Amino acid sequence: MSEMFESKEVIIEPTVKPSDLPNFIEEARTLGVKKFVCKPVEGLDAEFLQPSESAQEVRGLVLRKRVTDRADLEKVVADAKRGAKAVLVETADWKIIPLENLIAELQSSGCKLYAYASSPSEVRPLLGVLERGVDGVVLRTSSLEEVKQTLDYLKAVSFVRLVPAEVLEVREAGVGERVCVDTSSMLSFGEGLLVGSRSNFLFLIHNESLGSKFTSPRPFRVNAGSVSSYILMPDGRTKYLSELEAGDQVLVVSPKDPPRVATVGRVKIERRPLVLVKAAFKEEVGSVLLQNAETIALVCDDGKVKSVTELKRGDRILASVVEAKGRHFGAAVDEYILEK
Repeated sequence: MSEMFESKEVIIEPTVKPSDLPNFIEEARTLGVKKFVCKPVEGLDAEFLQPSESAQEVRGLVLRKRVTDRADLEKVVADAKRGAKAVLVETADWKIIPLENLIAELQSSGCKLYAYASSPSEVRPLLGVLERGVDGVVLRTSSLEEVKQTLDYLKAVSFVRLVPAEVLEVREAGVGERVCVDTSSMLSFGEGLLVGSRSNFLFLIHNESLGSKFTSPRPFRVNAGSVSSYILMPDGRTKYLSELEAGDQVLVVSPKDPPRVATVGRVKIERRPLVLVKAAFKEEVGSVLLQNAETIALVCDDGKVKSVTELKRGDRILASVVEAKGRHFGAAVDEYILEK
């Protein structure tokens, strides 16, 4: 599901003072960065790119191009067809549309396309342009924290592995507050949010795109569960559902497509009857509290969805299960933890 993101690259163009460059690169390398846009630093084991901006013969070269209009786009396409190895693209005020055009034009050229990002928040939409995304991003920064945030995002979407968890128990759980997450995106069949009572065992809760004879489809909505449940965020952290608010970004997951990011339009919390779903994968056991209603569904391992009101012991539903770790303000930390 997430192979697309595993192949993405993060290239750093340091903006630190020359005297600070060796230490910055060494620290970035420990975080996992392998490529840098700058002059080589003697003694450091890294790949240093020095892109050309005006070469006549481009075959096999890494180029840097600034795209401000259609003529610039055509030059990039021409260079790719002439054998350029890769193009690092800087855009002006229009970022997504030029990249969409280039991705469509270069998809069979063999030339890799990288886009400049000025902050970690710009990385997410760039990697999802036309659902295929650019081959990587070039982050121009002097902040190691920004480097870490960018890498954490890639790790978050690449470590999501959906596995078939076997339902152990389904029972009524009284009344409580549940959270509807309305996104600014239209969610497709199979897509949903990863939610659960344990941070390492998160259930794929389906969106409301199906509707019923009593309700209209709401493909932007996930009725996600109890206010106390965790939800996986795009940077790999978790939040309580009660903490979500308009403008936050959440990770949308599907069994057949790479994860993508959606923006929260609003969060609606209401008191409703709840049901507890408990499931197991190998030695791990997780649970989730959901509204007890026909429109709330989970995704089964055969790709179909099943309403929580029809769910029964022995059913196999999709969940993301990873090694148990502690959480400090949503970030995973290596410490002893026992969640029930």
